[in-house]
Amino acid sequence: MAAPLSDGERRKQISVRGIAGLGDVAEVRKSFNRHLHFTLVKDRNVATPRDYYFALAHTVRDHLVGRWIRTQQHYYERDPKRIYYLSLEFYMGRTLQNTMVNLGLQNACDEAIYQLGLDLEELEEIEEDAGLGNGGLGRLAACFLDSMATLGLAAYGYGIRYEFGIFNQKIVDGWQVEEADDWLRYGNPWEKARPEYMLPVHFYGRVDHTPDGVKWVDTQVVLAMPYDTPVPGYKNNTVNTMRLWSAKAPNDFNLQEFNVGDYIEAVLDRNLAENISRVLYPNDNFFEGKELRLKQEYFVVAATLQDIIRRFKSSKFGCRDPVRTCFETFPDKVAIQLNDTHPALSIPELMRILVDVEKVDWDKAWEITKRTCAYTNHTVLPEALERWPVSMFEKLLPRHLEIIYALNQMHLDRVAALYPGDIDRLRRMSVIEEGDCKRINMAHLCVIGSHAVNGVARIHSDIVKNSVFKDFYELEPEKFQNKTNGITPRRWLLLCNPGLADIIAEKIGEGFITDLSQLKKLLDFINNETFIRDVAKVKQENKLKFAAYLEEQYKVKINPSSMFDVQVKRIHEYKRQLLNCLHAITLYNRIRNDPSKSFVPRTIMIGGKAAPGYHMAKMIIKLITSIGEVINNDPYVGDRLKVIFLENYRVSLAEKVIPAADLSQQISTAGTEASGTGNMKFMVNGALTIGTMDGANVEMAEEAGEENLFIFGMRVEDVEALDRRGYNAREYYERLPELRQAIDQISSGFFSPRDPGCFKDVVNMLMYHDRFKVFADYEAYIKCQGQVDQLFMDPREWTKKVIRNIACSGKFSSDRTITEYGRDIWGVEPSATKIPPPNLPRD
Repeated sequence: MAAPLSDGERRKQISVRGIAGLGDVAEVRKSFNRHLHFTLVKDRNVATPRDYYFALAHTVRDHLVGRWIRTQQHYYERDPKRIYYLSLEFYMGRTLQNTMVNLGLQNACDEAIYQLGLDLEELEEIEEDAGLGNGGLGRLAACFLDSMATLGLAAYGYGIRYEFGIFNQKIVDGWQVEEADDWLRYGNPWEKARPEYMLPVHFYGRVDHTPDGVKWVDTQVVLAMPYDTPVPGYKNNTVNTMRLWSAKAPNDFNLQEFNVGDYIEAVLDRNLAENISRVLYPNDNFFEGKELRLKQEYFVVAATLQDIIRRFKSSKFGCRDPVRTCFETFPDKVAIQLNDTHPALSIPELMRILVDVEKVDWDKAWEITKRTCAYTNHTVLPEALERWPVSMFEKLLPRHLEIIYALNQMHLDRVAALYPGDIDRLRRMSVIEEGDCKRINMAHLCVIGSHAVNGVARIHSDIVKNSVFKDFYELEPEKFQNKTNGITPRRWLLLCNPGLADIIAEKIGEGFITDLSQLKKLLDFINNETFIRDVAKVKQENKLKFAAYLEEQYKVKINPSSMFDVQVKRIHEYKRQLLNCLHAITLYNRIRNDPSKSFVPRTIMIGGKAAPGYHMAKMIIKLITSIGEVINNDPYVGDRLKVIFLENYRVSLAEKVIPAADLSQQISTAGTEASGTGNMKFMVNGALTIGTMDGANVEMAEEAGEENLFIFGMRVEDVEALDRRGYNAREYYERLPELRQAIDQISSGFFSPRDPGCFKDVVNMLMYHDRFKVFADYEAYIKCQGQVDQLFMDPREWTKKVIRNIACSGKFSSDRTITEYGRDIWGVEPSATKIPPPNLPRD
């Protein structure tokens, strides 16, 4: 249990954790006991730790409610332009601590819970992660919601309330095994169901062209039930809403006239409709063209657009028509941001509503749609691009298919007029791909239907303009922008690394929490011995704490004075966990060759989930665990080298491992990682980066100085040149003895003695069809890792580089990213207005 803080410690912590006034503490205790009694119907004799967590969650939630209601009233009265962030993923993680941080309640709760004889950290560990995302794209959406609330934007996140989020990963005999993530089993104290706003969503049916316009008839209806989750800004009394839709069968489902007899069967079939929101598709950077997934995409879009239009029509201002059928001002009051192509159906759906339902003229509707929608591209990997079979659309969404054909015709007519006779350009730019299976290219639909298209890091946005959407860029260059990703400093510094946040606040004040660029002020302290010592001390404490956690959770003992070398992200060939493996093996072989030589001790930690259907990614996990098995049990090695696979990597585990890391591995092949955001989290938390010039690494190197990161390997130009020459893995295998030894060991079964052929697929891929050119960067990578070792042996110089990195990480706040979206895409400015808190009268 946490000991009570000394006065000195309390003073140190007061700033960033909120002052614990005696009144607040008494109030929290009282509210906690009231919820334990009235909400959970338990007394202290029979309450479980989970009951205590729920009592605290309800207590903290009570502090949100007044602010939440006030914020929404404030928006209704001021009628600002609303921002709608549409995403099929919101990777939120845990909510309790984040809410306490943003409301400045952490110290009050800490003290109250301590007085009740409980441990706050223990209760926080009981909360399930809301794992409604796969990785970067879903976590970005969560950071954006935090920033939009903190910047006072009238913003809404819209997505799906998956009953089962990203699977829980178990490692059994070194292999990944998936388990369903039943995160709602005990209930979710943070959500509020809103059955009064339930909306119908239509599927299938046929299209009638009648004299009074087009009708989509004979459809199957599924109901969308909204669940609202509050999104608090940082200490500004703003609480925005994330609205997630859940699928419900209508009560007459399957009980229509043709199904008279089988009532039981019909009720059981309600599951078919409700399956739409059952489970998150666990693919990262990969398109799986399943009908259920297309249903999910239309489901979220159709429900959300009805909601947006209802809110637009009922807003206090806007058009002066009594029934407000005038949509002229719609783009001045509504911005829709499409997080990748997953919500691309917003474009034809908005057209359908405007033209078929609201009777707006087609050309006017198209202008409104384009001015309203904007599209963020998240990947350049061809296998990730959504290309839906026309036949599936024809069946599921026949009216949308007609609209897409009409929009495409309009678009191609324009291209043909500008480039007469250029048939190949028409083929390249069409939304419809011809072939044995005609497909709809959703990215092309997004580009023609949006007024802004952005990549997520400068290098990625350049690739988008110069290759992926080159033809579209030539047509409308003004559409294309860059918005480099960012992370919220509330969760990724204040919440996960309070020790570091405290020593920073001591030196430069608290302004950095909402203006991360102020970290620049730390440059004045790079040679300050006290600060160098404090930064090193915080890192060491974080390492000890994480080492204790690993020992407690996974029974692994590690050396806390070793370098914590960390690569955590989804397992994918392009992220090149295999390059990391080859370094681990090379290090191992060097220790074995000369056991008496002194080596810099390392603990290599690799974590991440593999998509269940991605064979190679699952083999990579098995290889990592097998290498660990050999190295960790070799007495010659001792605690100089350990290889640990971090099981079930997720948001709440990231919050523990990132503050403890010394080295951050960001080693994708140049030109493949759109941005990365883990790289930014490590930088602000005082790890140094070893990485390629890819994604946001390029801008990190620019901010901190390339000499303050460990940059190695091919640049995009080198990769392109190698492609033209032809990449031949064997050439490197023959030339580099340490590489050859490592590959031969994997191949011969040195790491899988009980199944010597286990890794033949991995070796075969690396030798003969490696799209990501692992061997081409091996030599530079090993050499660069040698420089990492050299610097790590000089703790003072290492820590000075750490301070410089932290000081230069300010650009990578999602507050900066969202401010840019606001100014350049949505036409809104951040608002500094602090809504009066619930205990004060309104203006």
